[in-house]
Amino acid sequence: MLENYLPIAIFIIIAVVLGLLMLGLGFLFGKGAKTKAKLSPYECGFEEFEDARIPFDVRYYLVAILFIIFDLEIAFLFPWAIALDQIGHVGLISMVIFLFVLVIGFVYEWNKGALDWD
Repeated sequence: MLENYLPIAIFIIIAVVLGLLMLGLGFLFGKGAKTKAKLSPYECGFEEFEDARIPFDVRYYLVAILFIIFDLEIAFLFPWAIALDQIGHVGLISMVIFLFVLVIGFVYEWNKGALDWD
């Protein structure tokens, strides 16, 4: 029975060795100088700040929530559209309910001003 797990064990060992090898090569050949550009924030939506209690704009997070809403919608619509003839009316009604809930969330975000960038 253990011979069935041998390929998985070999795969895990190779993955760990390659991961450690890549980390080692990065430390060996990488430049470790910490410049201002390397330490500056990126892809986070706002600049760094000293105190965590300083208020900042939350529109970034509202847009992220909108992205998640529409990303989930697309992720569920493609398989649903492919299997629509097998799932029938029950699948159609459940997808209409799902889309209705998403539209309610979209209207809520719109009323909160998440789409206004003034």
